[in-house]
Amino acid sequence: MASSVGRWSKRILLGLMVLVIVLALALWVALRGSLAQLDGEVAVAGLAETVSVVRDAQGIPTIRGQHRDDVAYATGYVHAQERFFQMDLLRRVAAGELAGLFGVEALDIDREHRFHRFRARAEAALAQVPASERRMLERYVAGVNAGLAALATRPFEYGLLRTQPAPWRATDSLLVVWTMYFDLQGFQARREFARGWLKEHTSPEQLAFLLPEASAYDAPLDRQEMPVPRIATPAIAPSWFGLAAKTTAAGIEFHSSVGSNNWALAGSRTKSGAAIVANDMHLGLRLPHIWYRAVLEYPEAAGKMRRIAGVTLPGGPMVVVGSNGQVAWGFTNSYGDYLDLIELVRDPTNPLRFKTSAGWENVVDRREHLPVKNAESIDYRVLESSLGPIRQVAGRYYAVRWVAHAQGAVNMGLARLEGAADIKSALSLAGSIGIPAQNMVVGDAAGHIGWTIIGPLPDRDASWESTFPYPAVAGLGWQTLRTPADYPRIVDPAQGQLWTANSRQLGGEEYDKLGDGGVDIGARAKQIRDGLSALSQSDETAVHAIGLDDRALFMSAWRDRAMNALNRSALAGHPARVEFLRLLQTSWTGRASVDSVGYRLARGYLYGLYAELFGQLDVQLGTLVDKADFDTANPRWPMVVARLLDEKPEGWLQGRDWRMVELAAIDRTIAELTKDGKPLASANWGERNTASITHPFVSLLPALGPWLSAPADKLPGDENMPRVAGPAFGQSERMAVAPGKEGQGIMTMPGGQSGHPLSPYFLAGHEAWVRGEPAPFLPGEPKHKLTFVPK
Repeated sequence: MASSVGRWSKRILLGLMVLVIVLALALWVALRGSLAQLDGEVAVAGLAETVSVVRDAQGIPTIRGQHRDDVAYATGYVHAQERFFQMDLLRRVAAGELAGLFGVEALDIDREHRFHRFRARAEAALAQVPASERRMLERYVAGVNAGLAALATRPFEYGLLRTQPAPWRATDSLLVVWTMYFDLQGFQARREFARGWLKEHTSPEQLAFLLPEASAYDAPLDRQEMPVPRIATPAIAPSWFGLAAKTTAAGIEFHSSVGSNNWALAGSRTKSGAAIVANDMHLGLRLPHIWYRAVLEYPEAAGKMRRIAGVTLPGGPMVVVGSNGQVAWGFTNSYGDYLDLIELVRDPTNPLRFKTSAGWENVVDRREHLPVKNAESIDYRVLESSLGPIRQVAGRYYAVRWVAHAQGAVNMGLARLEGAADIKSALSLAGSIGIPAQNMVVGDAAGHIGWTIIGPLPDRDASWESTFPYPAVAGLGWQTLRTPADYPRIVDPAQGQLWTANSRQLGGEEYDKLGDGGVDIGARAKQIRDGLSALSQSDETAVHAIGLDDRALFMSAWRDRAMNALNRSALAGHPARVEFLRLLQTSWTGRASVDSVGYRLARGYLYGLYAELFGQLDVQLGTLVDKADFDTANPRWPMVVARLLDEKPEGWLQGRDWRMVELAAIDRTIAELTKDGKPLASANWGERNTASITHPFVSLLPALGPWLSAPADKLPGDENMPRVAGPAFGQSERMAVAPGKEGQGIMTMPGGQSGHPLSPYFLAGHEAWVRGEPAPFLPGEPKHKLTFVPK
């Protein structure tokens, strides 16, 4: 009997093992079925002539055809096969349709984004696309849907979600651009709400002091130094000032990151005589990576083959930044004032009637439907006025007047840069291109360089006052978009260099055409400018190295302040402070290097000061509008804190003196870094700045982390220096290229070409990015060839 039971037990166990193996094999086959096709021939209806897609060892394609529309088709095909789930997320984020994929958990963000009704705006924008660009877009869409259909199995994410991908539409490609509006300008409403609250709870003198319009670090393009008006320090502080955060950590430390650098050297300062353009756009880092590298080749009107190389954004057929052989270009977020809040008065007898400074109007009551996976759809109401959709905050009503809502905010105009022959033609195109307004730095093969804004600008002269909500019946905000001929621009500056880094670009009146929408303090721009000035006749390697500069010039001053605060009386009876001082002195490398404890302590001291002085204010602002804080209202806050520490005004603190505040910031840092029982000496910068670059599914299914994450590398760099780096934020690409000399150019990215974890291209190139090693701008030797032929 026992032997019989044993035999059956063995058989059951063996059967279970076979079942597990079969299931694992089936899963493996299913996963491999969604890998992109790399070789072979595909017959395509509607293709004019043969198109080839040649990939190198890192999966970077060169897409070559005889017609731009055919190249667009092939681009859509490879985008879909490598990145369709990413594309799907991008369109859903913009449209407010994530809950249809993920369920009720995504409804909050859907409501926030559906408020702007971008899918309806995309339908209207599509009708305005010129015929030639519309044709190219439709061929791209056809390629996307054909590439998706050609996969043996649906992309693996849909298998895990137990759903099917929806076909791509032309409007979806426009929605992808609106997603970038959320990324690059989406904070501006909460910035204005925060500044509005401060204005109502602060005297005019206090407000002018706390919200300065310039910084000593500013490095504008049109002058060597930026004069900073010295605002008198008020005798007393606002009632909200100086109330510390109750939590140990300063949460601002983990989200205070702005991004993107670009710079250029004129041909007079390069070895080749061509301009060199460099760019690193700072964005959230995730897998799959946001950019997809590609080379597009097709004939010009004269018959000569045109080559455009750089990065594309899956969802659209164009190169976003790169070089066309005659002109190279790069972008950084411009942080202009592109959104107004206009307070409205609601008629108490008619909920659809509101008063503006132009009089009473009846608004449109729109009913939106939010699909929800495995549940009934949700009805969502949007009231839309002539000034924009209406938002209710703290019992008051505001029209949101955002450039992203304007006709022309999104179009296919970026494709026009492919044909730019020199900086003059590139700069003239910039104002007609529908993307979030960016600093565009361009250089051409003849050695000329230029700067302007690419993307729509409001036609108004912005001012300090326009950065606050308009009071009820006191203004209408901006009304129309600025004409491209009226854009500010700089061409061939005498010093032969240009730079932008999200800070104030101009020191003169032309800056009023942009306004301050939350510009950076300027330390990063100044360090780039000074690094460029130190170069002589340079090549791509030297220009690329500017972006790897992790010297802690900004943080050095805060280290000095922390050491000065730790005098003999401050150290007496406080061994932890003694250790803090020792590490500031001995573990300081002068850089945001991964082994530096001193850098992390100095940074902790700075953000500890923020928590001590503005912590409770942030709690108050966060109850008004989610994620609103003083840092968003005033990114120049370190200059305000430095001024207060220097002057130590007596009427600014409640029951404390300034030395107590400094020591509280130090003690807060010590408590945070030793809370897990680790010694303070182990708290190096690399421990905090460890890469967390993952696929979105890792947060849903942590067990997938080993397969859907990049290595947890310790990353040098930080904000307020050129090498911006955070655990999940930083340089989304590093590029240095001279037009016409692309073979000498440099390009690296933190993620690979494929969004599939079984692909050899999933993380291809990641290690070079981590190490800061130059890698070729152009693809290497061909390894695979996929050919599309007319059916």
